[in-house]
This record gives sequence, C-alpha cells and structure tokens, in this order.
Amino acid sequence: MMIRGKRSVAGTASRFAIIVSLLFGCAGEAGTDGPRPRKPPREEPRPIPGAPLRVLFIGNSLTYSNDLPLIVEALAKAGRQNIYVDSVTFGGFSLDDHWSNGEAPNAISSEKWDVVVLQHGPSTLPASRVELRNSAKKFDKIIRQAGARPALYMVWPELERSAFFDAVRESYSLAASDVDGIFIPAGEAWRAAWRRDPKAPLYSNDDFHPSAAGSYAAALSIYGMLFGRELKGLPAFIELSNGRFIRVQPALAKLLQEAATEANKTYGRR
Repeated sequence: MMIRGKRSVAGTASRFAIIVSLLFGCAGEAGTDGPRPRKPPREEPRPIPGAPLRVLFIGNSLTYSNDLPLIVEALAKAGRQNIYVDSVTFGGFSLDDHWSNGEAPNAISSEKWDVVVLQHGPSTLPASRVELRNSAKKFDKIIRQAGARPALYMVWPELERSAFFDAVRESYSLAASDVDGIFIPAGEAWRAAWRRDPKAPLYSNDDFHPSAAGSYAAALSIYGMLFGRELKGLPAFIELSNGRFIRVQPALAKLLQEAATEANKTYGRR
C-alpha cells in the first residue's frame, strides 16, 4: 500500500517521533509540533475474512501519538470485531489545515470508508470552536458523498488549562451535532479515570500529549463508540500490527475501561 505524503498506514513500520507541546485550533491555540518523518511502508497485511468496518482517522499528534488508530485496531481484534484502520496525520494540523493541504480530502474520496474520525485542537476559545464546527461541516460533505459517516474525537486541553475540559467537550459535541455524526468523548474518559484515581498517568511528560495509558483510554472510548461494545475484560497488554506493544498495568486498564464506559454512556452519541 502506498503512503501519500505523511499519511500513516496501518501496518507501517514503528514510528518514533519526538513530540513537543502544541497548542492549536486558531490564534492562541496554534500548533508548534512539526510534521512526522516519513517511514517506509511494510508489506500490506492479508485481508481479514468478512467485511471489516473501514475507519479513516484524520488529525494531528493527539491521534498519531502511541499509534492510537492501531490501538483501536488491536482492541477491536481482541473484542472479535473486524476493522481496518488508516490515518492522515500531520503534527500541529487543525482540520482546516488538513482541508487546505488536500491529502485528507483525497484520502476520503479515493477509497471506501464507513467512518471518518475527525480530530482538531482542544478548541476551547470561541474562535477555535467556530473553526472546528465550520471544518467539520466542510468535511461532512465529502464524507457523506463517499458513503461514510463522520465521528468527532474529543481530545483534552493541556494540563495548565485543565479547567477547560467542559469547553472542549462542548466544542466537539456541537460539531458532532452539526453534522449528525458520532460523538466520541475520549477527553471525558480521562476525567472519569481521574475521578477514580487522581494520579492516573494519562499525560506524557509535556503535560499535553497522551502517555501510553492516555492513548489506551482514548482508544477504549473510540472502540466503544464505533462498535457499541462493552469494554470490560479487554487486554491490558496488546501488540499492534506494526510490531509495537502497549502495556498498561492490569489494575489501571480495568479502571480505564470503567472510565471509558462511563464517559461513553454519559456523553457519547452514535
């Protein structure tokens, strides 16, 4: 399978990017993290029998950190669900940047997808909320033309702006409502985890990007919303299709499964 630009493909070689702190979405939330280095493609894996749910992720480092799409893929496999994932990710990109770049729209139009997961910046400022909603509407047109449905992947603010979680949720929820899309409350899964354990290590060292546990929590929310499945009992140790491993302590994994279940039931929309 050919990689177009910085598009990351399920089954590509392991990606080790130095992730720096970014704020993006519009003025006051602009990204500073650079594009990911391109990696050589691996041989495309054999197709899984049956018709998989085909999911395209469009976002930035909050999507490609820890290979989030591949964590979703691995959780679906563990849950005996058939899924194919692919992604278009650039460091620091907003959805408007993706639209202007053209690679993401081309990826949507050139292949068959069932769901396109859209990820913007935290979007806590009024102007960046407007940008998120407008961008979601632009993408919705081509997503629908391709026969797919949009999903809005709610992220989280950086630690020093943790008081703005409600604003992040409201921005993404409004954008999902605008396009009758799936709303994935991954950021609320983090908050539900902290209510259970305030020391749950969900941020990485830069206090913005996710740790492995943070990405695992987000992937649980995404998987649960895409398939409407229970999260209890999913593995804490998973191998990704690119050969990497995600390890979460079993007790923490159980807590995160409970937290994502709570967030999805409380805030999620399918």
